[in-house]
Amino acid sequence: MSEDRPQLYLLTPPSFDLEVFPQLLARVLGAQEVACIRLGLATKDEDKVMRAADAVRQIAHEFDVALVIENHIALVERHGLDGVHLTDGARTVRYARKELGTEAIVGSFCGASQHDGMSAGEAGADYICFGPVGETGLGTGTRADRDLFQWWSEVIEVPVVAEGALTEALVRDFAPVTDFFAVGEEIWTTEDPVAALGRLVAAMG
Repeated sequence: MSEDRPQLYLLTPPSFDLEVFPQLLARVLGAQEVACIRLGLATKDEDKVMRAADAVRQIAHEFDVALVIENHIALVERHGLDGVHLTDGARTVRYARKELGTEAIVGSFCGASQHDGMSAGEAGADYICFGPVGETGLGTGTRADRDLFQWWSEVIEVPVVAEGALTEALVRDFAPVTDFFAVGEEIWTTEDPVAALGRLVAAMG
């Protein structure tokens, strides 16, 4: 992987079958170099989340890939995870850092808000996610535009992640201005996630 090419940040599907998904994840990790995985489940069932965390951690760590969990700060140490991904901008960053210590990864999703991104970075976030960069009817529909990433990559040292409704064209366009691409549903909803991810990686140039 070229040094100046963005790295891959893999998002799990919001729900998955523990009998099937770990093997599929292993195939994807075997095919492409991935820097980090985010476990982001839609369920609030603690048992399901904990079992998924253990299953995904096992595969992630086999491939020497960091695993962060969405929002569940209390599960990070208990399940041997590498950190947490917060979805509330800068609000919980300081608390998470205090709870998890300096070694843990603390990431923050900041929508399309430059202000939230800067606040989260100042509070100690290791990376900032902006998105969606693509067209989606979900959320507020506000897209994080290329100018935000361009400005961020020129001015701020905290790594930035582009996510949300990615296409090959968007990956090609954003590759020069982002450190990571967060890829999830873009590949898991296809017939062949390994091939779909390969196409997105090829688009990075």
